[in-house]
Parts: sequence; C-alpha cells; structure tokens
Amino acid sequence: MSLKWVKKASGEVVEFDESKLKDSLFNSGASEELIDQITNTISAELSDTSTTRSIYKRAYQILRASSQKLAGKYKLKNAILELGPSGYPFEEFIGKLLNYQGYEVEIGIEVQGRCLTHEVDVFAHTDDQLIIGECKHHGNSGYKSDIKTPLYVHSRYNDIVNGLKSRGEKRETECWIITNTRFTTDSEDYANCYGIKLLAWDYPKKGSLRERVEVSGLYPVTCLFSLTKKEKQILVDNHVVLCQQLTENPSLLDPIDSRKHSRVLQECRDICSASF
Repeated sequence: MSLKWVKKASGEVVEFDESKLKDSLFNSGASEELIDQITNTISAELSDTSTTRSIYKRAYQILRASSQKLAGKYKLKNAILELGPSGYPFEEFIGKLLNYQGYEVEIGIEVQGRCLTHEVDVFAHTDDQLIIGECKHHGNSGYKSDIKTPLYVHSRYNDIVNGLKSRGEKRETECWIITNTRFTTDSEDYANCYGIKLLAWDYPKKGSLRERVEVSGLYPVTCLFSLTKKEKQILVDNHVVLCQQLTENPSLLDPIDSRKHSRVLQECRDICSASF
C-alpha cells in the first residue's frame, strides 16, 4: 500500500498516521465500530492536498451525524483554540480546572515582587500550596512555545517568590506555564531542570490539559454547536466559559434567544456526562 501524506498546521508534511485519528476518536467516547467507519472513510478520501485540519473537519462531520454528544467532546481541542483572541477566557478556563482540584483561584491580579510589580495570570492556592501560573493561549494549533517563554516566566516567578517570602509567605510555591498547544523540547528540558510545571494539550503524558478536561467533565462552551460563534462570544464576554456553568445556572443564557435554551442545556448535559 502506498504511503499517504498530510500537511500539519505548522506546515510540516508528514505521513498520515491512522492511529492518531483513532486515538482522538476513542477519547471522544466513540465505539470501535464508529471509529473504524470514520477512519476507513477518511483514509479512502485522502488526497495530495489533505491537511490535518481537513481530516479533523471531516471526522467531526461524520461523528456529529452519529452523535451530538461525541461530536462535542471530539471538538475539544478546537474549542479551546476558540477561547480567544484575548487570553482572558483561557485563563478563566484554567482557573475553573484548578477550582475543581480544590484550589482557590484569582485571575489576572497584580503581585508585588522583590523588585517589580507583576501581573499574574493564575494565582491559585490552598492552605499549604501556592501556584503562580502564566497562560499562553494560541489560535494556531501548530504553534509551540519556545525556550524564551520559560526563561522569561522563570525570572518573573523568582522575583515574585522573593517578594512573597520577604512578606512572610511560608507555603510551598510552584511555577506553572500553561498553553493550549505545545512546548518545544528545549522548553521542556529547561522546565524539568528547574522544577517548572508545564501543562499543554498533550503534556505531560499523565495530567495533560486534555486529560484534565475529560476527567473533570469541565468542557468549554465553545464545544457547543447549538450556539453560533457570536453567541458563544457573548457568553465568554460575560465570563461564562464552561458548559457546567449553564447547567447549574440556566439564567446565564438570558442574553441568548430563549427558543434555543432547552436545546443548549440538553447539549451541555450530554457533553458533561461521562464518556465511558
């Protein structure tokens, strides 16, 4: 069988890897039969101009025709890409994931360091731990945060920690850098050397951003296909970033056409329910 090639979002041309498509479909909760059906269809339709984006769109189209719930879960990566163009919705989304783990979270606050005042994207804490997090949201899934990011963030973190300690802070502190895409190998090596926690779409292998969302069931409202892009933006602008927020407080849908409310809420309940 001849090799088939596709173009990634970064522009790199790679061999089509059927197993990656199957893994992404499996993670949405699709059955083995449906996974095989979608994979076989896409493999047969591949051409010289196929891209990973076109493959995703075709898989999403077939999946949606089979199950709205599975389609919403499959859309997760792109849904997080849509938490922009400003970084604030992404920061709020990360804050909700940390809330789920028991942290009290503040978003976008100013913290006095030893030398300078810094804006901290995510300031999460428990009685004995403090996370100082920097969020890097990108609209292109092919973008990687390079070594300049951990170098810059680490220096700011050190100044902040020195300032906090001078004012009597005793809790264990951690530096986190969170992105919705990926890090370069140099970034990962530097972070591992200095004990910086990196969180990306598929990094680390255990506890990645994708895994945290799937385990918690905290799916972003941008997963919903019952809402238009404009309607999603209205919700995000009103600090509604989770489907769960809508199920717990349906009045948050008031800015949206009331005729859509029951359909949106049902989709939210479907997406947030367990996959397996």
